Formats: sequence, C-alpha cells, structure tokens
Amino acid sequence: MKYPFFPEIEPYRTFRLKVSDLHELYVEECGNPKGQPVVFLHGGPGAGLSKYHRRFFDPAHYRIVLFDQRGAGQSTPHAELRENTTWDLVEDIEKIRKNLDIKKWMVFGGSWGSTLALAYAQTYPEMVTSLVLRGIFLCRPEELNWFYQKGCDLIFPDLWEDYVRPIPVSERADMIKAYYQRLTSPDEKTRVEAARAWSGWEGSTIKLIPDPKTIETFSEDKMSTAIARIECHYFMNNSFFTEEDQLVKNVAKIRSIPTVIVHGRYDVVCPAKNAWDLHLAWPEAKLEIIGDAGHAADEPGILDALVRATESFKSAF
Repeated sequence: MKYPFFPEIEPYRTFRLKVSDLHELYVEECGNPKGQPVVFLHGGPGAGLSKYHRRFFDPAHYRIVLFDQRGAGQSTPHAELRENTTWDLVEDIEKIRKNLDIKKWMVFGGSWGSTLALAYAQTYPEMVTSLVLRGIFLCRPEELNWFYQKGCDLIFPDLWEDYVRPIPVSERADMIKAYYQRLTSPDEKTRVEAARAWSGWEGSTIKLIPDPKTIETFSEDKMSTAIARIECHYFMNNSFFTEEDQLVKNVAKIRSIPTVIVHGRYDVVCPAKNAWDLHLAWPEAKLEIIGDAGHAADEPGILDALVRATESFKSAF
C-alpha cells in the first residue's frame, strides 16, 4: 500500500517569535492542539516552508509545529546572514519548544533539515522522542564538491551550463567562493542573477524527473535569494561545524533514539552514500533506500516511506 499525503490543513495558530535583537521567526501549529508533538525542519538552509510540509503527519493525532528558519520564508529579516549559524538555529528550535511548553517531541527533517535535526538531537537528546530523516546531508567537503564543483555535472551537463554561466571561467576553480562574492555583492542585479542560477541548479536536479513547477519555484526571486545567500554563507563557513564529519562522529549521543532514515537511490543533490555512511555508524537507525526516487520529499516512494515512518512513531499522548 502506498501512503499519500494527509489532507490539506490550515494552521490553528500562527505567531512570531523574536529569537534575537535581529531575528524574528514565523511559527505555525497545525493538527491536534493536544496531540503528540512533532517539529518539522525545512531544507536549504533558506528554503522556507511550503503548505505540503504540514501533510506528512496525521492531523488527528499530531500537534504539528513548523517554522521558517532565520532569513527564510516569512521570518525576518529576509535572507539575512548575520547571526545565522547552525547553532543559532539549534537554539531557536529549543526556544520554540520551551515557548510552546512541549516536554519532548519528534523531530522530522529532510536535506538540510536532516542536518539540523541531527545537530539539534545531538545537542538536546533528552528532548527528542524519535527522528525521521530524509535525504541525508552531512555538510562534508566531498558532498559540496560533488554538487557545486565536480561530479554532478557529468549527469546534468546541460543544466550545469546554466549554473556556471554567471561565473567567469577564470573563477570556476572555486564555484562556492565565486558565488559567495556575487551573492553578497552591493549590486542587486548581480545578487539576483547569481541567486537564480544557484537555486535553479538545485531545483532542476532535485527530482528523478525534472519538474518545471519545481524549477520555477526555486528560481523565483525572493525564494532563490534566501536559498542561495544562506546556503552559500553556510557552505563558506563549513556549516559552522568545528570538526570533520562531526554529525557522524557524535552518533553515540543519539544512538538510543528511534530513527528512520529515508533516501532516494538516485538522489544527486545529496547522494545515497551520505545515508549509507550515517547508517554504518548507526546501524540501530532504520535505513530505507527508495529505488525510484531522487531527492525531493514529495516523490511517491519517498512520501510513502515518510508517512509510514510518522505512522509508526504514533504513541499515546
């Protein structure tokens, strides 16, 4: 049986939470106000929420908490890089939990959301009842090199041309650095052109079969600016990790947390080796590799596995 999305729902509550003198987050709650708590962590960093993110969870059972991370979506200031690090986001999750008076919760995250979920769980393991992780991204140099420098271009040479076009040949030896210079340029036209190309590359490769609507969404000015600027900012700074392969090395801190890992076999944004490396270090976590999927959460096989995971973690509340 294939599990589809749960029906469309609207939040029963939205609010804004000031997490620093600079940053204010958009937060929403959906589903059952007295239900089992779960927090959804979106990708990017910088991608923001979509309405379908509410639909991985049974709304009759779960109290679903979603928020736009710093600089993303409806959070402000938009695309802001100051005070925007992995550890700022980890503390933001904890501030939201305390604000909502939630004792413990399930943490659900895909792509960059899986990175953030692991970082949060390793920092606050006692607050996490279970983890659902999709499209594992461990922020290692080899992963960034594959997608932004050399590797993925062998699969999508035509789309690669659109990605490299804004960067002169003389600067292409370090694409992330070259993009960072343009994404932080004082000239708006330069920033927008770079953002569209950077984010459009991701949107064009995210699914097994490229989807024009997804590409259009990723290329929209506001969303592409947040994705490109914030992602590039993180990648220029080693995603603010202090040691090599930090998330894998610290698996011992979360080994006892029930976890499901879902990954597309043909994910070119975050190759399946990422999930496999995590699973080798953490065999207690259940790994499901989807044979007919890429990176996107709404591809049928991945969606089915994610919904099965959230159903399997239902508990009394």
